Amino acid sequence: MPWPSVGATRRRGYHVGNLRAQLLDEARALLESGGIGKLNLRALAARAGIAPGSVYHHYTSKQALLAGLAAEGFGEFETALRAAATAAADAPIRATALAYFGFARRQPALYSLMFDPAALADPEVAAARDRAFAIIEAAIADSPNQQERDPDLIHKVALAVWACGHGAASMMLADPADTEGGLMEDVIQGLEVLFRPR
Repeated sequence: MPWPSVGATRRRGYHVGNLRAQLLDEARALLESGGIGKLNLRALAARAGIAPGSVYHHYTSKQALLAGLAAEGFGEFETALRAAATAAADAPIRATALAYFGFARRQPALYSLMFDPAALADPEVAAARDRAFAIIEAAIADSPNQQERDPDLIHKVALAVWACGHGAASMMLADPADTEGGLMEDVIQGLEVLFRPR
């Protein structure tokens, strides 16, 4: 799909009260189809069919817009992880790992943005990331062979699992030949061995 010119307009009947949310929806569409390099506030205004000043009222810079997208992404990520852990209380590690990889596979551009260092420097994004991480940490704490562990050690184990998941997700996204999710399943099985009750 060709990118709209800056002067193009597509009036969509936006309502002032929800313009910020609608701008995030449009920005996500631009991000997924063209990447960070193609996403800027003027292009967003053109796509939304509004004056550039309306965008600047909500986002003073491209970085502010990207931070808003990343924070929204982590919020959805947290929701997916929580739902998975709740629905599969008997196997929370597998369930949350599947939710983790599934999110990355469904929304690769958003997932990459969420872990971009510049985005994570924003306090709102960092706080949203921490809330998502807390779901993983709680799932690990509830694992049978972790019950007697000190909370500080649980936190370190959760950091290791989080790093493993992120690395594996990045490898999965970089390998278009892995259409069957073989790497994902291998990593999940490895985690299950680590957390299997002795």
